[in-house]
Amino acid sequence: MVMRRSLALIASSAFALSACAPTLQDAPPEAAVSAPAQWRTRLDVTAPVERDWWNAFGDPQLSRLVEQAQRNNADVQIAAARVEEARATELGSRGYLLPTLGAGAEGAYRREVSPFGQPRTVEVAQPTFRASYELDLFGKNAARVDAAEAGVAASAAAQEAARLSVTAATASGYITLLALDRRLAILEETLQARQEAVKFARDRAEVGYTSQLPLRQAEAEYQAAVQLVPQLKSQIARQENALSVLTGEVPGAILRGGTLADLRQPAAPATLPSELLRRRPDVAAAEYRIAAADAKMRVARADFMPSIDLGASAGLALSDLLADPIGVWSLGGSILAPIFQGGKLQAQLDGATAQRDQAAWAYRSAVLDAFREVEDRKAVLANLKAQEAALVAQREAVADALRHARNRYRAGYTPYIEQVDAQRALLGVELSLVQAKADELTALVGLYQAVGGAPK
Repeated sequence: MVMRRSLALIASSAFALSACAPTLQDAPPEAAVSAPAQWRTRLDVTAPVERDWWNAFGDPQLSRLVEQAQRNNADVQIAAARVEEARATELGSRGYLLPTLGAGAEGAYRREVSPFGQPRTVEVAQPTFRASYELDLFGKNAARVDAAEAGVAASAAAQEAARLSVTAATASGYITLLALDRRLAILEETLQARQEAVKFARDRAEVGYTSQLPLRQAEAEYQAAVQLVPQLKSQIARQENALSVLTGEVPGAILRGGTLADLRQPAAPATLPSELLRRRPDVAAAEYRIAAADAKMRVARADFMPSIDLGASAGLALSDLLADPIGVWSLGGSILAPIFQGGKLQAQLDGATAQRDQAAWAYRSAVLDAFREVEDRKAVLANLKAQEAALVAQREAVADALRHARNRYRAGYTPYIEQVDAQRALLGVELSLVQAKADELTALVGLYQAVGGAPK
C-alpha cells in the first residue's frame, strides 16, 4: 500500500512538472512544395522505365561496366556501410526502452574490534542482482527510436541515390569514350585525305605547275590535323582511367562492346511530376531526414521533463559471523526534474528546431532540383533532334562544296585555299555531329537518373 502511494506521488509530481515544458514549433510553411500539374517540355515518344534500363542501349560492355560499378564503386560501398552504422544506432536506441539488469558481488577480509573490545578477523561476501528501469512517460526514449529508424531509412535512400548516380556516371562515361573513339576515327580519315592532298600538291610543285605555296598550305593543314591526334589519345586514356576507377578497378584500358553508331537509343522514360517525388531516392532521403530531425526535437523537449527511475536489488549476506546467509532486497524509485540548467536545455531545443528547419529547406531544395533536372534533360532531348537534322544537312552541303573545290583546284581554276576552307568546315561539322549524338545519349542517361530510375 505504501509502495502504491509512493508511485502515485511520483507520477503526479512528474505530470505537474511537465507542464512547464516548452511547446514544439512547426516547420516553416514556406518550405513546403507541390508538384506541377504537368511538365513544361513534352517528348513525343516515351516508355515505362525498366529496372535495368542501361541494357536498353544494346551494348553488353556498357551493361557489364554498370553492374561492376554497382558492386565495386567506393562511394556505393561507403553508403552501404553508413546504412549498417544507422542500423546499429537504431538497435542501440531500442535498449533505452528495456530495463537494465546487472549482477555483482562484494567481498572483504578484514580485522575489526568486537562489541566486547576483542580483535577478530571477519570474512564477508554479498552477491547482488540489480534491475533498473526508466519510465518513458513523456516519450523521450520512443523519440530516440523514431529518430534512429528515420536515420536508417534516410541512409538506405542515400545508398540508392549513390548507386543511381554511379550507374548514370558509368553509362555517360562509356558513351563519352565511344564518342572520343569516333572523333579519333574521323581525324584519322581526315589525315589520310590531307596526306593525299599533300602528295598531289607536291607532284604539281615538282613539275612546276604551281608554286610552293599550295604545297606549304597542304603540309600545314596536314600537320594541324596530326597534332590533334595526341590530344585525342590523351583524352581517351584519361576517360578509360576514370571509368576504371568508377568501376572499382585500377586505371587501365576499357574494352568496347561496339561503336557509338551501334548504340541503340531507347525511348525516353515516362513519368509524371507527382510520381517523381516518390521515385527519387535523394528526395526520399531528404524527407526521412525531416522525420529524424522532428524526433530529435521531441527528445530535446523531453529533457525538460522529469526523469523517473525504478530500481530493485536482491542478494545474500554471507559472513563467518552468521550461521546462515541472510537475504537482503530493496525496491524504490526516484524522480529528478531539471530546475536550473543555465539555458542549456533551451539551447538544445532551439538547436534541434533549427536543424529540423534546415532539413525542411533541404527537402524543398531537393524537390526543386529534381523538377529542374527533369525539365533540363527533356529540353535538351526535345531540341537535339532538330540540331542533328541541321548538322546532317550541313554536312551534305559542305561535303559537296569540298568535292567542287577539289575539282576546281585540280583543274587549275581556284587556289588551294578554297579546298582548305572546305576541308576545315567538313571536319568541324563531322565532329559536331559526333558531339550531338553523344549529347543526345548522355541527356537520355541523365533523364533516367533525373526520374529516379525504375520504380521499386
